[in-house]
This record gives sequence, structure tokens and C-alpha cells, in this order.
Amino acid sequence: MDFREFLQKNTVLLDGGTGTLLQQAGLPLGELPERWNLTHAQTLVDIHKAYFDAGSNVVCTNTFGANALKFTQKELKEIIRAGVENAKKAKALSCGKQEKFIALDIGPIGKLLKPYGDLAFEQAVSLFKTVVEIGVESGVDLVLIETFGDSYEVKAAVLAVKETCDLPLLVSCVYGEDKKLMTGASPAAMTSLLEGLGVDALGANCSLGPNGLAPTVEELLAYASTPVLVKPNAGLPVFDGKKTIYDITAEDFAKQVAGFVKKGARLVGGCCGTTPAYIRALKKEIADIEIAEIAQKNISCVCSYTHAVELNKPILIGERINPTGKKRFKQALIDGELDYALGEAIAQKDKGAHVLDVNVGLPDIDEVETLQK
Repeated sequence: MDFREFLQKNTVLLDGGTGTLLQQAGLPLGELPERWNLTHAQTLVDIHKAYFDAGSNVVCTNTFGANALKFTQKELKEIIRAGVENAKKAKALSCGKQEKFIALDIGPIGKLLKPYGDLAFEQAVSLFKTVVEIGVESGVDLVLIETFGDSYEVKAAVLAVKETCDLPLLVSCVYGEDKKLMTGASPAAMTSLLEGLGVDALGANCSLGPNGLAPTVEELLAYASTPVLVKPNAGLPVFDGKKTIYDITAEDFAKQVAGFVKKGARLVGGCCGTTPAYIRALKKEIADIEIAEIAQKNISCVCSYTHAVELNKPILIGERINPTGKKRFKQALIDGELDYALGEAIAQKDKGAHVLDVNVGLPDIDEVETLQK
């Protein structure tokens, strides 16, 4: 069955954590887990099979951190191909009768994009494209972009997928207790951005346990006209003197995540600390929950890097960052005095502007360079 068709008619059960299981299997601190696709292939096959056997519809390849900044081109191709092959072997060996799909798992690059870091947007798109191309050639069914904390990097990853293939695309971000990404984006802003880019599902994973993620999930469900995905951690990690354990049992986790399904979440699974036992418990807990219809919210809004403004009331647009008829601003642009524009932005925000127009149309300057700055 086509995954998009399956998603429209079913609650999708995702898999759980991989890193914690690899650590239990002996992965040393500091070793890149993606290398185990080659050196400990059977361990990965066993983990993937355990998730399929527990009832997962979607199992993710062990490629979360695979990119060309960490591996040579040759290594990267071998690691991704092996990661997909391990998942395929697990799918063939699994005893579950449910529909099964393999997702190419893509995590953050590991460097911040400009202006917070030094990685250019176009370079990020190129890095992600390489991963997607190898994954598609290897035969994955869909792509999962997950655990992202920066909306700009999310955009780069989504564009890389969209420009490379037509596979179903799921996107999940990391929200803190303040319901924001690391660089400030709200659930409303991310929903607007991702629905505009045409993803097949969007949501939240990692960072917190189910109860901690609940306020974020409620906002996502309130804004999204796209299926919502939830993959919480098994609570918070605690070191018991010998190893790290998580403070939510499989049964409690399943009950809490099932609550999201009752409210309308369409894809659920686990992240750090969860195991096949958690997925098995979750499958049992959601078995009799009626699938919620995905309602069209019909929200009109404009979004930035971090915020969304709904167009459901009179919106004030600050128009002063515009050289037309403004000699002082014209001269500031010619002189490269961008603090003047920043001052105008802050003044308009303080006066209550909801949206700022930024216009540098002036024949005396390099408009593209000036607008980026």
C-alpha cells in the first residue's frame, strides 16, 4: 500500500529509540552510531525487527547523523545503503502482519546556519540532498526529518527532499517547555511554514516526555490541517549509579501518548529511552481508539522565522523600512548604515506593528546583498 494512502486511513505507529538500544548493545561513548550499519549490521537488523514485531508501521534507518560533514562521500554512501538494507532485512524477517514501511531518518547537520552559525543555507540544502539521493536510490518508502531545533535548517532539509524526490515526507521538531524551538519558532509558525512547503505530516519529538510535550501538541493540533506526529521521550533521563534510565514506564507512556491519539494525532511512537516494549504497549493502548478526521482549519496567516500572525483581525504593517520618499533611509542604505533600518524596525514593533515590510529598492546599491544583510 502507498504510505500516503495508509496515512489517510489509519493511525500510524512509528518506532522508538535507537541510540539507547545501541548503547545497551555496547556502543562506546564518542563512536558514531551510523558506522554500526556496517560493523554491527546484525545488531541493527535485530533492533529494527523488534520494532516491526512490536507493531510499528514505520521503522527508521540508522542514518540520523549521516552527512558529508561527518563522513567521506564513499563512507556516507556505504553507511546509508547499509542502513536501508538492514531495515529491509528486518522487514522481511518480522512476524507482524501490519503494513510496514521504511523511513530514511534525517537529523540536523550539527552546525548552526547563518546568522547564528557559519553554515550557508545553500550548503545545508546540498548536504541534505546528498543524503536523500542515496536513500532514494537505496529504496526507502518515505523520509522522516526529525529532532530539528531551527526552522531555517528545517526549511533547508525539506527543500532538499522536495527537489530530489516525491516520497512522502514527515517532519518533526524539538520543542522546549516554552513551546518553542531552540531558535524561537512557535508551533503556529512551524505549522504555517511546513504546510506551505507541502509536507505530509508534521509534529514534535524528543526533548520531553508525553506530559511535557502536551501543550505543544495541543497547539499543533489546533493549527494543523496536516496529520500531526508525536514521538516523546520516555520521560527524563536519570542516572542510577550504573546506567541511565528513564522515569516513565512503558504502560504509563502508552496511556499518555494514547491521549494524543484521542485528541487527533495521527502518527505516534517514541524517542529517547523508548524500546520495543513501549511500542508494543502503545499498540495495545491505541487499538480501539477511533481515528479522528483531519479537519481543515482554514487559517490564513503570515509567518516569519519564529512567529505567525493570523489574518483574522486588522493587521498593522510597518512600512518605514522603504527608501521611497525617505532621503535619510536612502542615504543609510547607500552608506551601508543598517543600524538605521534596525532602529526603524524596533520603533515600529514598539508602536504595535504586527508585520514589517522590508524594502531596499534603490538603483544605487546591490539590492540582493543589502536585503540579505
